Amino acid sequence: MRFAFFDTKPYDKPSFDKFGGEHGVKFKYFETKLNEDTVELASGYDGVCVFVNDVVNAAVIDRLCELGVKVVALRCAGFNNVDMKHAFGKIHVLRVPAYSPYAVAEHAMALLLTSIRRIHKAYIRTKDFNFSLSGMTGFDLHGKTVGVIGTGRIGRVFIDICRGFGMKVLAFDKYHAEGLEDGDRVKYVGLDELFANSDIISLHCPLTEETYHIIGEDALAKCKKGVVIINTSRGALVDAEALLAGIKSRRVGAACLDVYEEESELFFEDFSGHIIEDDILARLISMPNVIVTSHQAFLTEEALSNIAETTVKNIVEFFKNRQCPNELCYRCGAAEDCKTGKCF
Repeated sequence: MRFAFFDTKPYDKPSFDKFGGEHGVKFKYFETKLNEDTVELASGYDGVCVFVNDVVNAAVIDRLCELGVKVVALRCAGFNNVDMKHAFGKIHVLRVPAYSPYAVAEHAMALLLTSIRRIHKAYIRTKDFNFSLSGMTGFDLHGKTVGVIGTGRIGRVFIDICRGFGMKVLAFDKYHAEGLEDGDRVKYVGLDELFANSDIISLHCPLTEETYHIIGEDALAKCKKGVVIINTSRGALVDAEALLAGIKSRRVGAACLDVYEEESELFFEDFSGHIIEDDILARLISMPNVIVTSHQAFLTEEALSNIAETTVKNIVEFFKNRQCPNELCYRCGAAEDCKTGKCF
């Protein structure tokens, strides 16, 4: 089995070489992203392996099919970059539903602690031997209320971490996780109640038509003054322009962003010697109460190993049995994991 591997970074290769070699899957690594201009690179391969900022739209899917490509193997959980409706009946799409929920949840908490305790500012100051504490006052997490939107694997781990800090949790999800509510510290509520009563809001849900800009102008108007927004999920969950306006009006007290809705042409690359044309991102980064990391929440040794192992096992299982439990299927319900493995 031969796969064209797009948007390759140096940290991808060791794990994929290891698991691919063990299972007879050969990867050809391309640094370029998959899109309409680069899809021809997939010629002669059984499948393509793609990441969050690769483009798998209708035009790319049609050309992949013409080239004889049978499988799109996502090395991530999210699939908003794939036109699932168009893919149905044409090409099989596999994903990694979970790799290390701890990696992402811990990064979310790391961003929060860094922000509210001014760790990033202290680091810069002490490098200059400035040991002043002026402007460094933070606040306790103990006793605060955190709103968690999305209670899948990552959301539940984040909730566990918050409970360890003595926080109260208001959770929102279309599907309630059994046993999560405890009648005291954790309870499910509607979005309006979550917005109105949360000191901190952390996003751990997929990007869908329903969740697009779930944090926007209307939502922020319902939030507590000084609310802290954390997003380690998908950039377009947050309306960046509305967030910027909320920060300027002091409605938002701080923002911790590992993702950004227009990140595809920026994140994972070095633009330190360039002028960034995205004015909203430039303004956000310039704000003293905003922390931006470049979609690195997943980046731990454990997660990279799990991603590679699951991706390779997905490929092997599909070509062996012509079905895979981690296949995405439009027919099975809103592009969720295939419930039968036999839809086409």
